[in-house]
Amino acid sequence: MINAVDLKHLERCVELARTALEAGDEPFGSILVSASGVVLAEDHNHVAGGDHTQHPEFALARWAVSNMTVEERGKATVYTSGEHCPMCAAAHGWVGLGRIVYASSSEQLAQWLGEMGAAPSRVRNLPIHEVIRDTPTDGPVPELAEQVKELHRQFQAKAR
Repeated sequence: MINAVDLKHLERCVELARTALEAGDEPFGSILVSASGVVLAEDHNHVAGGDHTQHPEFALARWAVSNMTVEERGKATVYTSGEHCPMCAAAHGWVGLGRIVYASSSEQLAQWLGEMGAAPSRVRNLPIHEVIRDTPTDGPVPELAEQVKELHRQFQAKAR
């Protein structure tokens, strides 16, 4: 269940997605928050250069391994503008991060991109729970999902 603190962190993720868009990248943003509520790291997409593994969720998983204990990782929360792709969900699971909260779902994104005439992704859209089985998730958040959809619309308009 999404609470006011979750919403505040998700709003930051949408801001980071906007930053990515302004830099010419796909609009995704994520933050890693400790069990005590401290924002430990944040990032946005960096795939415009052609390396499509440069997702913020993947970067946060790597950061967590280098900077947190196994116990700290398990109690942390990853907030993100869009539900993890299978690659990022697997990274999240492999490093033992805790809860995931997302503003928009993979299913929503696939639907939006289809409506916008974008080519389908080579990587199958899978919900997080189909990639990792023991991670609590919350999302999507309708009021923020609409903002994320608009960022993707702007990206697709520029890409044409």
